[in-house]
Amino acid sequence: MSRNLYIVPHDLTEVGNAALDYAFFLGRHVKTDIMLLHLVDNQAKIAAIEAKLWDIIKVKSVPESVEMFVLATVGDIFTDINKIATREHAQLILMGTHGAKGFQKLTGSFAMKVITSCDIPFIVVQKETKHQEIRNIVVPIDLTKESLQIVSSAGDLARIFDATVHVIGEKHADEGLSQQTKNRVLLIRNKYDEKGAKCDINLLPPSGSYAKKVMAYVKEKNIDIIAIAYHSESLLPQFDNFAQSLITNEMKLPCMIIAAKQSGNLYF
Repeated sequence: MSRNLYIVPHDLTEVGNAALDYAFFLGRHVKTDIMLLHLVDNQAKIAAIEAKLWDIIKVKSVPESVEMFVLATVGDIFTDINKIATREHAQLILMGTHGAKGFQKLTGSFAMKVITSCDIPFIVVQKETKHQEIRNIVVPIDLTKESLQIVSSAGDLARIFDATVHVIGEKHADEGLSQQTKNRVLLIRNKYDEKGAKCDINLLPPSGSYAKKVMAYVKEKNIDIIAIAYHSESLLPQFDNFAQSLITNEMKLPCMIIAAKQSGNLYF
């Protein structure tokens, strides 16, 4: 397709509607096609599910800049979303989560398992996520190259909204680690200069929970969306909990997340 394509996996619940509504919000700022997707376990269910998906769309105010498609197909959410997204050259997947309680109930790591099965960015929203203009995006990084793989996607989003990307990391008493952080910051600033995206760099104090410091920064700077690269080999302790806490944050902010690949050359 020549235009952008966003895929919205819809589970026929309110959180599916929340993801679709947020896709419409983005679609009011950039022309895009939106595919409403539902995977079934039986071919006989396809026609009925497609009808339900169109019924969902009919009661929505679809932006003029958006063209809608539906797809109900036999498949597995953990293996086939990526195949469909790759085949259709999708730029973004928008998915709803039931929040911290539902998130844990559905998994251990239901949403993370879907995200890590895919090669393109997600935006995860909660049922109560507001559609506020994106003026400030926060990108928490660490000392791994993998943590930088969200930088490009966050910059693309920033350009759409003329937003500022706040890249944050932690200060280090160790001189070697401090130099690594400075090198990361220089790479990021150069990348955003090339993209024409506004960038603000901040290093947080070294002590205390990184997740808590990130959320304190979010509140202080009126952040509108959190953007992270998920990588299980992160230097951050308990990174799974870190990522999940940001996806299901109490402020109900949307979270852009990409499954980072273990390669030194993919982070931009």
